[in-house]
Amino acid sequence: MKAIPNLLSAGRLVLTLFMFLALAAAGGGIPALTVAQDTRQSLLDFAFWAFVVAAVTDFFDGWLARKLDAVTVWGAILDPIGDKVLVCGAILGLLALGPQPMVVLPSGLILFREFTVSALREVGAGKGIKLPVTLLAKWKTTLQLLALGAELCLAASVAEGALNPWHDVMAVVAHGSLWIAALITLVTGLQYWNQTRRALKV
Repeated sequence: MKAIPNLLSAGRLVLTLFMFLALAAAGGGIPALTVAQDTRQSLLDFAFWAFVVAAVTDFFDGWLARKLDAVTVWGAILDPIGDKVLVCGAILGLLALGPQPMVVLPSGLILFREFTVSALREVGAGKGIKLPVTLLAKWKTTLQLLALGAELCLAASVAEGALNPWHDVMAVVAHGSLWIAALITLVTGLQYWNQTRRALKV
């Protein structure tokens, strides 16, 4: 039973890989692979649901680890890695689908922050500096997952090609939530930057 949280974290990584491959294939990003329209739709639908399942495991693995008293070193490693791989995989997969002006900039800002904070943590760890996760950073991850889920749902809806009276509303919600997530992401990045700067007394 105590292995379940780690299995969920590992499963999230595997699901993320298949989600990204599905999006890359749907966007024509896999050389020598031609995808028919109906297959493309199936790939987008699969990517969305794989993302949803992976995002749900992000909550349950931590909750189960605490409930089962199964907090382990591997769990502490796999959980944050799984979060960042899921977010980055979804962003890169969305960008592989083609030009999306309302998605490119906030996605780039999110990626910039995630890699910068990861570098700060690595440098800080080498100097004995810890950067504890803030409450806002936890909300940041939730907002990112909700926004990217909305973008994937929108992408699958657009691919269907049918008139959808809710399309414009879906687009506003998806793009708006992604921009909000990007702004919160930048704020948390600045918080970690200031924490590191103060700790290093630079």
